[in-house]
Amino acid sequence: MIRGETPMRLRATIAGLALAISTASASAETIRIAIGTQDTTINCATGGLLIRELGLLEKYLPHDGKYQDADYQVEWKNFTSGAPLTNEMVAGKLDFGAMADFPGSFNGVAHLDAGKRSLFISVLSGSTQGSGNGIVVPAASSVQSLAELKGKTISVPFASTAHGMLLRAVAAQGWDPEKDVRIIAQPPEIAGSALRSNRIEAHADFVPFAELFPNRGFARKIYDGSQAEAPTFHGALVDADYAKKYPEIVTAYLRASLEADRLFAAEPEKYSELIEKVTGIEAEVNYLFHGPLGLQTRDLTWKPEYRQAVATSIDTLKLLKKTDRGLDTAKFIDDQYIRAAFKAAGQDYDQALKNYAQLPLKANDAATGKPITDFKRLAQIWVRGEDKVRHYASPEAALAALAQLEQEGKDIRAIYAQATDSGIKLLASQAWFVRNDKGELNAFLLKQQAEDYAQRHGGTALDFTSANQKQAVASR
Repeated sequence: MIRGETPMRLRATIAGLALAISTASASAETIRIAIGTQDTTINCATGGLLIRELGLLEKYLPHDGKYQDADYQVEWKNFTSGAPLTNEMVAGKLDFGAMADFPGSFNGVAHLDAGKRSLFISVLSGSTQGSGNGIVVPAASSVQSLAELKGKTISVPFASTAHGMLLRAVAAQGWDPEKDVRIIAQPPEIAGSALRSNRIEAHADFVPFAELFPNRGFARKIYDGSQAEAPTFHGALVDADYAKKYPEIVTAYLRASLEADRLFAAEPEKYSELIEKVTGIEAEVNYLFHGPLGLQTRDLTWKPEYRQAVATSIDTLKLLKKTDRGLDTAKFIDDQYIRAAFKAAGQDYDQALKNYAQLPLKANDAATGKPITDFKRLAQIWVRGEDKVRHYASPEAALAALAQLEQEGKDIRAIYAQATDSGIKLLASQAWFVRNDKGELNAFLLKQQAEDYAQRHGGTALDFTSANQKQAVASR
């Protein structure tokens, strides 16, 4: 017995201590934050890899009010595609997930089938034009366009955003996907090996493989998703019950995503290198997508085109007989959390919603030192060992500089050019060019596009090697 305490007082003291311990335990709640990422799908970087590697989530997690004594248990799990990530979300093993419009829509359907709900809370990166998805053929193939693949076999990761693009591209050719082409399921890791050994005639895939495989030298891109004019994006999802219980945590996650986006925009080369270090996806491919004037735009706002992409994905899933269930996109897409994140970060969501511009570039020509004011014919060179990409006002200026760099024994990491027709960024070594009588070069993805332009405007269509040789002669 405690000295001075009567038995009744002692019991009251013990009860009070028990209540205090119980209250402290309740206030020190352990809150799980389990996030599923797709590291090699570099579109998801600002919703996963960069947040994790830079410790950004911890920076924004709430520590006041009901979270004053919260003990956060942050868990990260990496996936190579959206389907297994969705399985774990439905099973309650994950709270957040990052994936493309197609698997994201299936995520919503799968949750409904299980008597649950998920919410699509933010875009992370995408293209209202459709760039990102693409079709490649083996490097030695004579095929130059999709039109030449009639009767051929095309592999694709089934029920992916690339699958949806492929079906739309086939329909645009007026083909029957059941008769005029043979579409088979093949994930990118298998397709890469098949392309290397010429065991597949063509492969359709999502970010970054339609650029990664050509960059590695064993494939050639013959179709870009922008030709299908089908918007595509990757975004973030959350379990609806989790969001209702912890809305401030959802907002914190999206604030971390906004911060990752800001950092990437400020130093694209640096963070392209970080993505390569973690994933093995070459930095030059990461920069191709997400550097200035890149293939895709990192954009966290729910533009109408992205909302439509979700609706189209659901319709296509029905066509593929992956589901017979509808999904109310007005309820599935929930922008309240990203709006809250923008507000907390001091940014204007509605202004960003109206902005369709690619990440801008402010740069001087590496050859002349003069500011570049017209970016339609921008060309760039990334020299291995250099922290920054070199910028040139034209492809011919870049090729002239390339000759000098090669004479100096420099290792060229990548050369980029902007497509004259679509404006998308290209790997110049894979591109076609039209050289006019002034010696000016205009870049195109496809041989046919270059030949059509040359016929309309004059000039000669050349592949990269020929364009480089012509420029070398002209520079002497």
